[in-house]
Amino acid sequence: MLPAGPVIAAARVIWDVSEQGQALLAVLFPHLAGLRVHRVEDTGDAVMIIASCRAEAACCPRCGQESARVHGGYARMVADGAAGGRPVLIVLQVRRFRCRNPVCPAVTFAEQADGVSARYRRRSVPLLAMLAGFGLEAAGRAAARLAGTLGIAVHPATVLRLVAAAPEPEITAAPEVLGVDDFALAKGQVYGTVLVDMRTGDVVDLLPDREATTLEAWLKAHPGTGIICRDRAGNYAEGARAGAPDAIQVADRWHLWHNLAEYAEKTVAAHRGCLKDQPGGDAGSGTGAPGPADTPEQEPPGQAEGGQIPPDGYLDACGRERRLVTRTRERYAEIHGRLEAGESLSAISRATGLDRKTVQRFARAGSAGELLGKATSRESKLDQFTPYLHQRWNEGVTDAAALHAELRERGWTGSEQTVRRYVRPFRQALAAPDPAPAVPKTRQITRWLLTHPDRLQPDEQAQLQAIRARCPHIDALTRHVTAFAEMMTARTGSRDLEAWLAAVEADDRAGLRSFTVGIRNDMQAVTNGLTLHWNSGKVEGTVNKIKMIKRQMYGRAGFDLLRKRVILHPALPDHKTRGRTNYCVRGGLGHRSWCCITESVIHHRSKLTRQGSAGPEFRRREEVAVPGRPTSRHVTCGNEEDGEPGWSRVPGAGPW
Repeated sequence: MLPAGPVIAAARVIWDVSEQGQALLAVLFPHLAGLRVHRVEDTGDAVMIIASCRAEAACCPRCGQESARVHGGYARMVADGAAGGRPVLIVLQVRRFRCRNPVCPAVTFAEQADGVSARYRRRSVPLLAMLAGFGLEAAGRAAARLAGTLGIAVHPATVLRLVAAAPEPEITAAPEVLGVDDFALAKGQVYGTVLVDMRTGDVVDLLPDREATTLEAWLKAHPGTGIICRDRAGNYAEGARAGAPDAIQVADRWHLWHNLAEYAEKTVAAHRGCLKDQPGGDAGSGTGAPGPADTPEQEPPGQAEGGQIPPDGYLDACGRERRLVTRTRERYAEIHGRLEAGESLSAISRATGLDRKTVQRFARAGSAGELLGKATSRESKLDQFTPYLHQRWNEGVTDAAALHAELRERGWTGSEQTVRRYVRPFRQALAAPDPAPAVPKTRQITRWLLTHPDRLQPDEQAQLQAIRARCPHIDALTRHVTAFAEMMTARTGSRDLEAWLAAVEADDRAGLRSFTVGIRNDMQAVTNGLTLHWNSGKVEGTVNKIKMIKRQMYGRAGFDLLRKRVILHPALPDHKTRGRTNYCVRGGLGHRSWCCITESVIHHRSKLTRQGSAGPEFRRREEVAVPGRPTSRHVTCGNEEDGEPGWSRVPGAGPW
């Protein structure tokens, strides 16, 4: 379409096109090879190509019969791709033919230039394909801006219509190896399902929900799946069993390791109090300014406060039970009493005003102490100030309010009640004892016991050994985690999983009973996941791509448009991933190496941790494709040169 405004006739330049010029135009514009170009006009704002079709006859679009009887003609303007940043307009001298079929409803029809024009289209076929490609990659507004920089004027809605009209590949049968996972349409509210061909990485289909019946119906409509890679969601397990009963289900190893890491973190948090050797009570609740119930009482000067406060964080500075402890016990008793009365979780949530997930957490807890473990033994904001408190106390500053004021000047943002609770035991002695060594944070201890021992620094190994010596629960947990990691990386699940489950079920200290129950409920899929080389790595990568596509559309696109963009978005070919650089580390016995994929990003407890931190012990090597094994950029668990197990290192999340 010509730009708005008058066209100055004096600026128009016209060239007649010779046979040699037509050959040159066919090289620059291959889609014009079937046209006879008469002349080219430069209007200053656009380039106009006047052409006509070479064919002497055309076929009727209704009945398909060829006709050479010309009824009339007209000029038709078709926008083409820009040249030199200026619009190119093709002015077609179109003929109308009379249909010679007497029974055809069409009396006359217009000819179409193959590869250039289409019915009811004001843009050329190559330009429409280009705009649709822009829309698939960048969505509507970004695609329109990109086209504008090339000299092509288009509205974002037009780009989205072209994407929606793009044809989809026909699904005749399900792939032999199918990956299944969920993705968020509206996080926390609406979820869909993505199906991926695990051999090629291409998205097969998107389903509007994650219900078992939806997956079952799809599998029945598209038979042929032999292996289904999935996470540990029960809906997918049920749908796969009903829709493809003969298929082998494989539980993803990363999800197994991630679940184990979550249970390990809970156990460490519950027993971190065993590692504390502080002279005062717990200082773990200083989270802000004191409320009405936290207002400290005045201490008579020179009067020693009696009664030793146990260092478990259950009592406040006045020796009374903390409000958190009392409230937790009352809620635990109320919720379990309602459960015994036959009320549902939703009914309890409405009656108590608590979120349903909170009610569920209380219902699953075996005791109130289990719920209080993490709250009363967590890290404290006061930990970094305790050496200064000990120093000032021994220098004669024994007033809690004065100490609190000094800490405020040093950046302390907690309450005076926390400081008062910490220094209370000091009044029983002549001087404050030396501050106890800082207890590592829960995440730090969890990372140590989830990391291969050969990957830990000597001081980290020493601290972990000291922690295991002081807490039998963490010691038992470390032994079980190590055994599971060796089984997972060596993929010996069919041989060792049952023995590992029996050992954990016989040990009450590790806190992994619920984890073993979940494995028992999905035993065969977990065994396959710990034995076969298949995993859900390509599916997880596709979910990340879906997140990127959703963000491009600012979350306002419907499911149909999202499905179209995801399905037609090309996957990265295998030959483009084999040359990617990874990092491997030598260590341990023999020439054992552990692969560490550099570009994979995992989500651990709402914290993104990027893999592949290349320390001084890492060396670069090119990824080598192993015959018979698919190339995966998400999970590589073991299979070392000497056949011994190895743990892949993920900084902050353990050996995965």
